[in-house]
Amino acid sequence: MTKTSFLLTLSLLFISFATFAQKQDTLSITLENVKYAYPVKYFNLNTEGQDLRMAYMDVAPTAFNNGRSVILFHGKNFGGYYWTDVIKALTAKGFRVIVPDQIGFGKSSKAFIHYSFHQMAKWNKQLLDTLGIQKASVLGHSMGGMLATRFALMYPNQTEKLLLENPIGLEDYKSFVPYVSTEQQYQTELKSTAESVKKYYQSSYFTVWKPEYDELVRIAGGVTHSADYPRWAKVAAMTFSMIYEQPVFYEFPNIKVPTVLFIGKSDRTIVGKGLLSPDQQAIHGQYQFLGKQTAAKIYGAKLIEFDDIGHIPHVENPTEFIIALLGSLQ
Repeated sequence: MTKTSFLLTLSLLFISFATFAQKQDTLSITLENVKYAYPVKYFNLNTEGQDLRMAYMDVAPTAFNNGRSVILFHGKNFGGYYWTDVIKALTAKGFRVIVPDQIGFGKSSKAFIHYSFHQMAKWNKQLLDTLGIQKASVLGHSMGGMLATRFALMYPNQTEKLLLENPIGLEDYKSFVPYVSTEQQYQTELKSTAESVKKYYQSSYFTVWKPEYDELVRIAGGVTHSADYPRWAKVAAMTFSMIYEQPVFYEFPNIKVPTVLFIGKSDRTIVGKGLLSPDQQAIHGQYQFLGKQTAAKIYGAKLIEFDDIGHIPHVENPTEFIIALLGSLQ
């Protein structure tokens, strides 16, 4: 074999391998090829003239049924798939656990609509009504914390407890983060790659990276290979605008339900962080202070803090988080 033919063969093998690898890594934008830990059902909705599907898991207790329910609201960059350890712990204690993928996320429809925390809260209330659940404790992580707060404000009689795990929205981002239009944010989202997702997760979510976190990256990064990724990116931009434009920051004193905040003190999350200078970044997103400030605004709120833990306590230290969560539900 000549040197030229050898190099040609090697190049073809590399291309074939790269193509195979991409196919292996490519995920659909409704995560059909991502297996959740429990069966996924769908709740049908209609809004703005569109028929939508809201994916959810409804997991029965594995221990004696205590007659209580918990609904879990995921963060912006996640879906129901990252709640598995929490679901197992809750069902083992007799809780029924409802785990929706919000519209625009996970296995649910990626709709071009006006995204609203009020509308999302209403949809989740309708889901609980359909399932015959009159009252539930509401656990929200990150963006899900903003949604859980809105749910508790709108439906206090249906909220047994409000449980906020490193929620975003503890500051009013539009008061210090420069405005970008949804279209501008869309152009930014289009540039995401699996590599940039991993870099962001490593720098923003965890204090120490562990190999098991690669599965989160595989899912979030896998959709960037999809031919439908522009739709995912557009929805991501729309929900970015929702977070920026619809703060719950000023309404924490209005919460009337028992509330617990679970705060990883090493979290430095700021929505729109990349738009800030290093000096501005240094004075915002300080969860070791934001947790205390927020708890002081909510009558009777309890604050549970985790040292050396970042944005996702239930993933970074599931044992400590679950002990705290179960204690708070007693």
